Parts: sequence; C-alpha cells; structure tokens
Amino acid sequence: MSEVEKASTSAQETAAALMEALNATDSNGTDAFNATVKFVATPEGTALAYGSLVLMALVPIFFGALRSVACSKSKNTSDMPETITSRDAARFPIIASCTLFGLYLFFKVFSQAYINLLLSVYFFVLGVLALSHTISPLLSRVIPSSVPNKQYQLLFTQGTGENKEEIINYEFDTNNLVCLLASGVVGVWYILKKHWIANNLFGLAFALNGVELLHLNNVSTGCILLGGLFVYDIFWVFGTNVMVTVAKSFEAPIKLVFPQDLLEKGLDASNFAMLGLGDIVIPGIFIALLLRFDVSLKKNSRTYFCSSFLAYIFGLGLTIFVMHTFKHAQPALLYLVPACVGFPVVVALIKGELTEMFSYESSEGVLPASPRLTSFPSISSSPASLSASMNAASMATDTSHRRRLQAAAT
Repeated sequence: MSEVEKASTSAQETAAALMEALNATDSNGTDAFNATVKFVATPEGTALAYGSLVLMALVPIFFGALRSVACSKSKNTSDMPETITSRDAARFPIIASCTLFGLYLFFKVFSQAYINLLLSVYFFVLGVLALSHTISPLLSRVIPSSVPNKQYQLLFTQGTGENKEEIINYEFDTNNLVCLLASGVVGVWYILKKHWIANNLFGLAFALNGVELLHLNNVSTGCILLGGLFVYDIFWVFGTNVMVTVAKSFEAPIKLVFPQDLLEKGLDASNFAMLGLGDIVIPGIFIALLLRFDVSLKKNSRTYFCSSFLAYIFGLGLTIFVMHTFKHAQPALLYLVPACVGFPVVVALIKGELTEMFSYESSEGVLPASPRLTSFPSISSSPASLSASMNAASMATDTSHRRRLQAAAT
C-alpha cells in the first residue's frame, strides 16, 4: 500500500471514529462527543448572564422591602407577616443543617427521579400560589374599577348543629381567580418543560414573598441570623461535599438561572449561571428591616436602606468576581454578610444613631391565632448551595395563605 493510500485510509478511519462519537450515547443518554467538549462562554454571554442575575436579585429585594413596609402598617389580619425572633434566628443554622443533611441522605437512599417528581408537584402548588399573590396587587391596579369584581367564599365545615366547626373559610374575588389561572398556566409550563423562564418566574415570586412576609423583629436578631448562616454556608460549601451533591441532584425553582449561551442559542440555551434564592431572601429581609427603621425615624430619608442595598450590590458583585476568577462555587454569605451588616453599622456610627438602630423594635407582632415561627426552614446561600432554599419558598407562601384563612375565619 502506498503512502497516499495509507494516509487516505487513516483519514477515513479518523472520520468514521468521529462520526461514531457524534452518534454514540452513554447509559444516561448523553452524547459521548458532547461529554468531551466543554462549552466555553463568550465574554459577552458571561457578562449578560451575571448582569441579569444581579438585576433579578435586586428586583425582589427592592419591591419586597417596599411591600414589607405596607405589610407592617396594614391592619388587615390576612396581611400580617411572620415575625422572626432572636431565638428563631439562633436555631436557624441547626435546623438548616439538619434539613440539608436529610436531603443528602434521601438522595443517597431513594431514587432521584421519584424525589424530583414529588418536588415538581410540591413546587407546582407553591409556585402557583406565590406567583398569584405576587401579581394580584398589580392586576388590581391595571383593571379598571368599572369592571365587576365579584366576591366568593370557599367554606368547609365539620359536624352539624351546635357542633359545627369551620375547617376552611377562604374569601377571594374575581381578580384572585384571574391571577390563579395565569399562575396555573406558568405552573403547567414549568412542569412540562422545566423552562428556565418559568423557573425564574416562580423563583422571583418566592423571593419577593419571602422578603415581604418574613420580618426580623430587630437588628440584633438580623445579626444573629446572618452571622449563623455565615458559618453554616462556609462549612457546608468548603467543609463537605453535601451541599454540592444535593444541589446537583435537586430539580426545583429554588434558584434564579440565566443562560450564558443565550446569544448563540436563543431561548433554547442550556448553559446556565445560577444564583440561589438564599442569596436574595436572607440579606433581603435584613435590608427590609432597615427600610422599616428608616420609616420609623420619620426623617424623610432612606439612608440605611440605601446603604444596605448598595452593600448588597457590592457583596454580590464581589461573589461573582471571585467565583468567575477561581472557577469554583462560593458561599455568597461570606461576602454578603460583612457588606450588608458592616455598611449600615458604619453609617450609624457616623450619624451617631447606632444605639437607636439596635434598640429599634419592628412594630409587627405575632398573631394570637397562629403560633410564633418556631422552626425557620433552611435556605441556600450560594450557587453551590441551592438545595435547602425550597423551604424558604414554602414558608413565604404558606404564611400568605394561612393569614388569609385566619382572616376569613375571624
């Protein structure tokens, strides 16, 4: 065989091997060829993804904080928030750790497919309720007052006569039904397609509800909560593989995502940058507390809210910078906690209001009709620690609808 023929044969074998790799799949159905080729995001795609994540994180904090002020002033029982005390905050890291490790064991023992199926149904219900609660005020402003808005009541009772007892007494109107229907469409879209836009709609609703409805009773409690999660986040991200294992196995709208290959693939993009809801909710409820403190000062200024809001932007930007530089997931609270606590404290020292800030007590109380928050659920705090964020969503949603049921019952 001549050298030319040998070269031709070698080229044909190489081409055949390449085509075989392109067509072959492994046991998980993943293209073997794709397994050897790692997508490298363009600088433009990376900047767009990270910038979008920062923007999406700021929206629920800003509007959730504003709504928390209105929520604290509301005399409507259904709008009363859930108050977090120092005792709750101190127990938070322990409960969060137990929840996280429990999820880790579940994924080790049981089938990942069945667990994620149950979680999909669970978050479908929570997501529809949370999104409906989020868009309901917007719809009320958009729809003209001339459009009839009928009132409805859903009543379940137990027993008869004098022994009759109300189990559920839920009042709603036409606007609520429209919001529920629209949210249901998004929920079906998420269940069927798991599309990243549907995921983000649910994630934003969860985060906004959390910031609005979960209230710290004072600044000291906020420091205890953030300080405890500061240690928790560092330990579970850097000390073990539990956080990463759960995050990789977990399929739920407990994070915000944005594709880094959007410019190349459009809405079908699949290489995502992620931000856990805990990176939003935990600092967000502290920032909302400082906004309520600003309002209590009655000085027509928002100094502490603005300083903490800018601190959050700085801390999140630093997190993304370090993560992008070292190509490793970072515990976001490592950067967010010092920034969000440190900036307002420095401002208070400069203005001579440090004592006043730490003596401020949030005005909202705990309703006699419901127990105080005694088991605050776990929330993830970094792109690698997404798994425990699921309970933050359920707490915010359950709080809103439990209040409505109590209001109707009274």
